[in-house]
Amino acid sequence: MVIEMDTPNNEQPSTRTTAFLRNEWFRAFLLALVVLVALHAFVFRFVSVQSTSMYATLKPGDLLLVLRWCAWTGLDRGDVVVFRDPLKDRDPMRKRPLLVKRVAAGPGDVLQVKRGHLVVNGEVQAPQPGITMSYLIRVKDSGEVVADEILRSLQLPKELAIRDRGNIEVPLNAALAKEVEKDPMVISADPMRLATGSRRHLFPFSPRYAWNGDDYGPITVPREGDTLHINVDNFPLYDRLMSVYEGHTLGVNGNTMLLDGSPLTDYVVEQDYYFVLGDCRHYSADSRYWGFLPADHVVGRGVLIHASNGGD
Repeated sequence: MVIEMDTPNNEQPSTRTTAFLRNEWFRAFLLALVVLVALHAFVFRFVSVQSTSMYATLKPGDLLLVLRWCAWTGLDRGDVVVFRDPLKDRDPMRKRPLLVKRVAAGPGDVLQVKRGHLVVNGEVQAPQPGITMSYLIRVKDSGEVVADEILRSLQLPKELAIRDRGNIEVPLNAALAKEVEKDPMVISADPMRLATGSRRHLFPFSPRYAWNGDDYGPITVPREGDTLHINVDNFPLYDRLMSVYEGHTLGVNGNTMLLDGSPLTDYVVEQDYYFVLGDCRHYSADSRYWGFLPADHVVGRGVLIHASNGGD
């Protein structure tokens, strides 16, 4: 026996489904959803700034519009770039945190930092308006209340400041320092001394490169198709590029360096790279600390569309 179950008004389920799909509102919603997903994947997305590494250009809470096509067409020097964290190579690319820095040098450029000034291809670069360095603020009252009020006015998190009795070390520039000094509780706001000596925790982590954050380089940013002549001196610059970013196996046989089991003398770069810096120069973990940014980690170029108002 076959039992037929009619829907109300003798309308078959397939007929109702077809009618629903033909509904103009549903079709418009579906089309909008497809367009939105496509735009998010290929054209733009939104991200919220969480760190202070780009202070005072970008502050925590600022909203960025990320233009995705720059990931395929390339970036220019000075662009604010959003990218996946290159150090999280154990995680799938889509699960890595997003970082925001500024492109200081592009593929093929020669970069150097001289006493805090950026030099690219032998030319000193004009600083971006929001660039900040370490300043020491001396206040009349060493209590927490005054320091916290100053940090709040600067839209800086309390954890960022280094405090020592009546002194507060924070990122500022000349314009911001003048504003801070208007506070009746502030004695002065002066730039701190630049770094000296060498720092072993900076890329490429070798005593052969006696660099620090304010005197760094010169260093040439790799470009797709470049031939690198690998030797003991420059190997620390390119080992991560060859092994992690471009997927080759490095080894040693006696005094001979190996690439995928063959003697390594020359290496042809397989993609473009960038050198990025945070505008908050003394408070940013950027290419000075972890090396070159691979082009395939780039999400897009960031454009500020909403500035936060600060506050708690």
